[in-house]
Amino acid sequence: MLKTLRNAFKIKDLRNRIFFTFLMLFVIRLGSQIPAPGVSEGVFDSLFGNAGESMNFFDAITGGSLERMSIFALNITPYITSSIIIQLLTIAFPKLEEISRDGEQGRRFMTKITRFVTVGLSLLESGAMAIGFGRSGYLENYGPMSVITLIAVLTAGSTILMWIGERITENGIGNGISIVLIVNIISRVPEDLTTLFNQFIKGQRVANGILAGVIIAAVIIAIVLMVVVLQGAERKIPVQYSKMLRGKRTYGGQSTHIPLKVNTGGVMPVIFAQSLMQTPVIICSFLGVGQGTGFWATVLRCMSESNWFNKTNWIYTLGAVLYLVLIIAFAYFYTSITFNPLEIADNMKKSGGFISGIRPGKPTSDYLTSILNYIILIGAVGLSIVSMLPIVLNGLFKANVSFGGTSIIIIVGVVIETLQQVESQMLVRNYKGFLSE
Repeated sequence: MLKTLRNAFKIKDLRNRIFFTFLMLFVIRLGSQIPAPGVSEGVFDSLFGNAGESMNFFDAITGGSLERMSIFALNITPYITSSIIIQLLTIAFPKLEEISRDGEQGRRFMTKITRFVTVGLSLLESGAMAIGFGRSGYLENYGPMSVITLIAVLTAGSTILMWIGERITENGIGNGISIVLIVNIISRVPEDLTTLFNQFIKGQRVANGILAGVIIAAVIIAIVLMVVVLQGAERKIPVQYSKMLRGKRTYGGQSTHIPLKVNTGGVMPVIFAQSLMQTPVIICSFLGVGQGTGFWATVLRCMSESNWFNKTNWIYTLGAVLYLVLIIAFAYFYTSITFNPLEIADNMKKSGGFISGIRPGKPTSDYLTSILNYIILIGAVGLSIVSMLPIVLNGLFKANVSFGGTSIIIIVGVVIETLQQVESQMLVRNYKGFLSE
């Protein structure tokens, strides 16, 4: 990784792209510190503090902007939600799928739709936040103008971050939206490490402090290594192409493979599961619902990961079982809408490709589906282990930190993908230099 970055700085164009990316990241972090008009930072600190550890995930992906109610409080989350909605609609409506396959023009059209949906979601979310917080007395001057101002500022902040992400993709090192997301997550890491230091190392005897530090470092390194292996693991399906005679020349006859990633869905199954589990908890916490001892209060406590693996009350850990089931279910669901074995089998048949021992067409599709179902389960189990390990440690040892397995999966995945893009850009420039000479 360091060698790749060092070589990238030797190329002027890549060096300028890297500097541009860092400049945009500075703007993001600067905007995350500017409070939105009409809000009191102290009030929102106590409000989100009452929501407990259920806010950790949302606090991490917004880089603390939501907790501080800055102008970037919505952050990039409306764009992520919009992208997921458009992706699902593309599967549901064949016309949209046809447009998305229409080359560069189709890509631009889908990008435009995603932008409009992002703005619409930003207006909806900021409106709900402004009215809800205003009625609860969390705004300094609750009235029509203050609500309109706050909606405009939060919507503009989310739209600016979307624009910055796209500029990083075009003028920076690429992968802009993902880089905006991980810079928010990384910004919380120093504070979390300080929390771990104060809780487990500071004030302890030297031997105990060193042991605690080694254990913390070992856990973090182990999770990172597991994520790296999970991201890179794939099952290669060998494919043979028949020889075809055209005129006096023979084409085909080559061997290749279909790479089926073990973690086909990436971090999306975990994000879906975590959002589905935590959103009702956060909403009820803000509204003061479910604070008693009734049935629904117990259900809400089971859904909150802050109550899982509590040594004083293990009944709440039943929520962790539901969480694991959701991760596995969403892994299969997300893969089913992003990977089409029948389409791949048809394309192979048209190109004269076949898997040894498997007939072309539907038998090939069924074979790919059976292999895919097997490796999806492996990937889902791996995702579950990575996402659950920090939660288990937080529950047993009360380590209240915002980053966890989900954050590490996002960071590692984006870093690997971004480095691959940098290497590909370096390779293109080397080829250009070779050809120009």
